Amino acid sequence: MEKFMLIFRNVMEVESMYENFSPEDMQAELQKWNTWIGGIAAQGKLIATDALLPTGKIVKGLNHVVTDGPYTEAKEIVSGYLLLTAESIEEAIELSKGCPMYEYESIVEVRPIQNFEES
Repeated sequence: MEKFMLIFRNVMEVESMYENFSPEDMQAELQKWNTWIGGIAAQGKLIATDALLPTGKIVKGLNHVVTDGPYTEAKEIVSGYLLLTAESIEEAIELSKGCPMYEYESIVEVRPIQNFEES
């Protein structure tokens, strides 16, 4: 089994849309996520998942310049991630297809994780 990271990318308009959800709409949205993630967990393929808060700092360059971000500079933001195991990148892509983010034309980036112990 290989490890993969699914990186959830949203445009700012989608992120701000969540702020206007009613409690019922937010509960329905969370249920979609729980169902999808629960399906991956039920297959024994889930390693970890988390959402990221829409705040943070960016540290750049040799001088370690710290700025607010990443949102002042980006059109899209990373809103969360999921770590999973799969036999191949094709299987990881198939598992990603149930992600609720696709309903909003958002992006799920599927990336293999390099295992340095095997290198």
